[in-house]
Amino acid sequence: MRVGAAVADESFDFRPGAQVPLQGAGGQTAATNALASAAYRDSPVGDITKADNDWHKTEVKKGKLSLFEPNLGEAFCTAVEARMLGGKRKPLIQSFGAEPQSVVEHCLAASRIRKERDQKLRLIMFLCGVVFLPGMLLWIALFQLRRTLAGRKDEKKATWIGTAVLVGVGVLAAVLMFRLPFTGFWGYYLRGMIIAPVVGWTLAKRLCETTAHDLRARWDGLLSGDGIGAKIPHAVPQDPGESAAEELRKQLAKLTAEDRSNTVFYAGPKGILGMGTRWGSWQMAEDLSSATPGVEIHPFRSFDVVRAIQKQLTQLHRGPLHTGGFPTPSVKHWIVSPVGEGAKEVARPSGDGPDSFQISSQEITTICNEQQFGSGNRHYLGVQFTLWDGQLVLTMLCTVTVLYQTLRVEVTGHALGPVNGLFTSKSAPKTKELTKTFKPWETYEVTLPLVDTNEVVRLGVRALISWYPPILTFLGGKIVLPEPFGVRHVWADQPWRHRFMADDAMRAATPVLRVVHSAAMKVLEENGVDTERFSNRSMVVSGLVQDVSPRKADLYDA
Repeated sequence: MRVGAAVADESFDFRPGAQVPLQGAGGQTAATNALASAAYRDSPVGDITKADNDWHKTEVKKGKLSLFEPNLGEAFCTAVEARMLGGKRKPLIQSFGAEPQSVVEHCLAASRIRKERDQKLRLIMFLCGVVFLPGMLLWIALFQLRRTLAGRKDEKKATWIGTAVLVGVGVLAAVLMFRLPFTGFWGYYLRGMIIAPVVGWTLAKRLCETTAHDLRARWDGLLSGDGIGAKIPHAVPQDPGESAAEELRKQLAKLTAEDRSNTVFYAGPKGILGMGTRWGSWQMAEDLSSATPGVEIHPFRSFDVVRAIQKQLTQLHRGPLHTGGFPTPSVKHWIVSPVGEGAKEVARPSGDGPDSFQISSQEITTICNEQQFGSGNRHYLGVQFTLWDGQLVLTMLCTVTVLYQTLRVEVTGHALGPVNGLFTSKSAPKTKELTKTFKPWETYEVTLPLVDTNEVVRLGVRALISWYPPILTFLGGKIVLPEPFGVRHVWADQPWRHRFMADDAMRAATPVLRVVHSAAMKVLEENGVDTERFSNRSMVVSGLVQDVSPRKADLYDA
């Protein structure tokens, strides 16, 4: 992340000096770059539904005319920018293992490239199309007819019919060039109606082809790790009067501040939104009794146990042997709010400053000690590992409760898997397989241009109204993002299909459990509690965890 914390006297501002990444270890960019690459893609917009998982579904709304339909990159940028930078947007879900600001910046950069292309296309369309409007409308109508026929069930036959009609009209236009019943100005104008759109198409094709190569280079560069950074000069105010740039800059900073919020949401079987489903749960619960008969135990509170566990969890990366082991974990207090499984919106603390997204340490202590039964939010202590270059996020959550004389220490495991393979695929050249003339048993491939005739026409007609997005959306359609939305979890796969990711999740459970139990035992002993039964129970849990495996803990069918 490039946005630092806000200065004290101005909300969501930049701190002077170098911007240092604050979330996770450096270099964890695979998930971020994969998601950001969608902004530069030119594949069909319907491909986004292939990335849906069991819990989150993306909807593609069709427009009125297929000729105005956006591709994946165009629709993705429009949807993400509107959802994450809107003035009165809904709260966002944290993107663990990824940097949502970077994804949004690449969307803005891709949109800027397309806007610059569209400005030039509008000029070409005006000179070669609007001036000769009847001819342009005729050609557009023919291409829309061909596109409509291509969408029928018998696609091959319909495409041949559409192409035959287009060629026939082209031959007729060529004949009329020399057989017009008009002379003088109208004769030249009618000839221009036929020729100008074709000339405009030629110029537009060269422009679109150049832009397509630029977008694909950025797409592949992100996935290979050597991509060009997002350039969004319109987000950097050049003078105090640039209110739009200043507002965009603050919205990006606010996005980063919200992503670091310590409030998360439990959505029933969906698990904690952003952390993945709960795949395992282990509990140690016994009565609190004095170690010395006739002597009461020293009073302590739940947060005393939590603080001791936190201290031990921060040392997980320090082992007795130099054999690699855990990376430095992120240990953090989380406040968990319950929401319905089908909830379309969450309620996050908000305000005018970056600290408004954070629950204060004093309130965290109060929730931990007092809100353990009945309504209200709950406290969890989490240890989080961001692995596989951001593609795997393992979170172990610990909660300590005391009801009557029973102390319960519970640990749950959550796993957020890799970004769907749709986002990790690189661009492929457009090719066509042909048969050799004199050797029909042999075939060869030819490379086609990235932008064909239909694509040039589509981009040209979209460029005419791209300055007013509502009409473009009405005619072409859009992507409706799943809610509650977070740019990471809605397109994450389960990690269990990847052998080593599954191993990492299961191997992390045992050390964390033993550290939690060890820290809890130490606090109990210091306060005069009989730990014999706790120790026995701890051994039982340690035995059970040897057979740890992914389970549907939140469905209670394990």
